[in-house]
Amino acid sequence: MAASALSAALAATLLLAAATAGADEAPCTRRPVVFAFGDSNTDTGGAAAALGNYFPLPEGRAHFRRSTGRLCDGRLVIDYLCESLNMSYLSPYLEALGSDFSNGANFAISGSTTMPRDRPFALHVQVQQFLHFKQRSLDLITHGENVPVDAVGFRNALYVIDIGQNDLSAAFSSRLQYDDVVRKRIPAILSEIKDAIMTLYYNGAKNFWVHGTGPLGCLPQKLAEARADDGDLDDSGCLRTLNNGSYEFNSQLCSVCDRLTTQLKGATIVYTDILSIKYDLVANHSGYGFEEPLMACCGHGGPPYNYDLNVSCLGPGYRVCEDGSKFLSWDGVHYTDAANAVVAAKILSAEFSTPRVPFGYFCKA
Repeated sequence: MAASALSAALAATLLLAAATAGADEAPCTRRPVVFAFGDSNTDTGGAAAALGNYFPLPEGRAHFRRSTGRLCDGRLVIDYLCESLNMSYLSPYLEALGSDFSNGANFAISGSTTMPRDRPFALHVQVQQFLHFKQRSLDLITHGENVPVDAVGFRNALYVIDIGQNDLSAAFSSRLQYDDVVRKRIPAILSEIKDAIMTLYYNGAKNFWVHGTGPLGCLPQKLAEARADDGDLDDSGCLRTLNNGSYEFNSQLCSVCDRLTTQLKGATIVYTDILSIKYDLVANHSGYGFEEPLMACCGHGGPPYNYDLNVSCLGPGYRVCEDGSKFLSWDGVHYTDAANAVVAAKILSAEFSTPRVPFGYFCKA
């Protein structure tokens, strides 16, 4: 392994180990149960199961060495978070074969949005799927059947929500005025997230972990779009307007979480500032051992972004880098296994969370 690749892997490993040890010293005293909702940033194979999509190697090459349905060369942030609790990776809810729901289930589906709310697989639909999963489990218990998660498991579980990036991306791509995105579209998106949290709460959930969106203006997908000039680029080479929109989204989402914490008695709602984590990775990439902060490892077109809307990763004529640990971006939209390791380590540090509680708080007595 090249020195640069080794340094990236080592940085990710050490950061993850240090964050886990410092933020989550005591192990779980009860079996951790996690239910996840979101889009491709959290999808561990849901789209593959639901739509029959197949994502062959090089997807999954960095860790699993096989196709897993993840849009990544290895593990997602949710995978690393599960590892920190010494629990199994979350199985997609719709995966018929080989699933293990003893530690929860993953309802996230690639491409998901919050609106329209009744379109598969919007956040509202994912929550309805969870309610079916829970009710079915409780019904089976009353008939003497064994189920992976019982009533106590559902009550003490952690409910992870990471969605909104696709909504925000679509809003800006539709050429809406910036003020319209901030004042109209973002509140509508957040209304759906708020409704999801409240629905889960009134159906027994009490522990929530909510991720803000990342810096949209740093994605190779957005940077590769034609622009009149580079006047909107900041010192890190990212698009200011899109990142400002991401910041506004997160600011309003944090406020929603704060209000719900006051409103929903007994609930713990942790908001995590993913934008600050990921932007720091871009701005200070060399300090983490990365060489390419804004270019996709898997794509088409070469420098500076290696992203072509018409030739995506796995598309005809695509090319993939030799060593993904040098890159932050896997395919122009999603992060690499190595980058996700660092993001997860930052999450586990609790430094970017409000309130600052360890990720494993929910599985301790």
